Amino acid sequence: MSDTVLRLDGVSKSYGTVQAVDGASLEVDRGEVFTLLGPSGCGKTTTLRLVAGLEDPDGGEITLRGRLVASVARRLFVPPHKRNLGMVFQSYAIWPHMSVFENVAYPLKLRGVRGQAMRDRVAKVLELVGLGGLERRSATLLSGGQMQRLALCRALVYEPDLLLLDEPFSNLDAKLREQMRVELKLLQRRLGITVLFVTHDQIEALSLSNRIAVMSRGRAEQIGSPRSLYEQPASAFVRDFLGQTVILKGRVDRAESQTVAIALDGSLAGQTLAGRIAPGASLSAGAPAHVAVRPEDIEVGSNDRPAARGHTLVGVIETLLFVGDRYEARVALSEEQRILLFLARGGDWREGQQLQLHFPPDVVSVWPA
Repeated sequence: MSDTVLRLDGVSKSYGTVQAVDGASLEVDRGEVFTLLGPSGCGKTTTLRLVAGLEDPDGGEITLRGRLVASVARRLFVPPHKRNLGMVFQSYAIWPHMSVFENVAYPLKLRGVRGQAMRDRVAKVLELVGLGGLERRSATLLSGGQMQRLALCRALVYEPDLLLLDEPFSNLDAKLREQMRVELKLLQRRLGITVLFVTHDQIEALSLSNRIAVMSRGRAEQIGSPRSLYEQPASAFVRDFLGQTVILKGRVDRAESQTVAIALDGSLAGQTLAGRIAPGASLSAGAPAHVAVRPEDIEVGSNDRPAARGHTLVGVIETLLFVGDRYEARVALSEEQRILLFLARGGDWREGQQLQLHFPPDVVSVWPA
C-alpha cells in the first residue's frame, strides 16, 4: 500500500478575478503532520477546503489514499461526507444544544454505529484527550481548551484517513496554545494519524510539523522540514517570512564557488562581510547584493569581551527590551543603519553600550538584491 495519503496535482481555484490557489501540487505521507503556512490571502485555507470537498477546484486533481476524489478533466467530484476526513474548524463548530457525549457520538450515528459499540468508541476518544467523566456536561459549560479537545474528539471518533485542522488554536490564549500544541503532538504520535494543518503562526508550524509548505500567492513556495526551511530558505520570501532576518545592502567584492565577499553600501561603506551564496543565486563582481543573517546567529562581544576577529561590525544599543527568555535590542550600526539583535538574558546589557558584532560566514547568506 502506498504511503501517500493525500496528493494534489496542479490544483487551482479562483473567485472571480482572484486566483486563490494557482496550480498547487504536494503530497502528504501517512503518519505525518504536514502544514500549510503563509500570510493571510496566500491560499492555505482554500487549499484545505478543496481537500475537504467544501469547494470544487477549477483545475487539477485531488487523490486520497489512492482514490481520486476531485478531477476537473474527468468531471469527478466526491462530496465531503464520502471522503472519510475529519475536520476541526477555527471556530470549533460545537453544537451548543448537545452534551459532550452527544457531540462526539453524532458522527457515528450518521455512519450507522449504535449501541455499545458507539458508547465504547466515544468513551475511548474522550479518555484520550482528557475529557473522560464529562460525557453528560453541556457543551456550553466547557472552557476554551475543553471545546478544542471536544472538536478534536468529534473529528477522530470515526477514525478518518486524514485529519484537517484549520487554525484550531487561534481562539486560545497564549499559555493554552502552548499546552495544546504539546497535547496534539503527543496525541498524533500515539495514534499515528495523518494531519493536514493550516496556520499563519510560525511557532505552531515549526514545533508541530514533520514538513511545511510555505505558501505565497496560491502556490507552495518551498516544501521541507522545519529546520531546513529556517536554515536553508530557497527564496527571499521564505527567508523573510520565517523568523527574523537582518538584511544589509552592498555589492559583490569577490565571488568564489560557494562563498562571496560583500562590500557594504551607504553609511557602512568600507566594511566587508562574507557569506554563502544563496541557493540558485548567481552573483558576479560589482553586482548589488543583500547580506542576510538570523539575529541569533550574530556573535556579540563588548569592549571587555571582544568578538572574534574579522567580519565584525561595531554597534550601539539604542533600545533594550526584556522579553523573559532574552533581551531584544535595536542596535545602531551607523546613523542610518539599525538592526534587531537577540541578547542573552544573563548579560549585563544597557542602552548606549557599544557592541562588537561578529558575522560568521558559515551562517551568513548572500542574495541578489
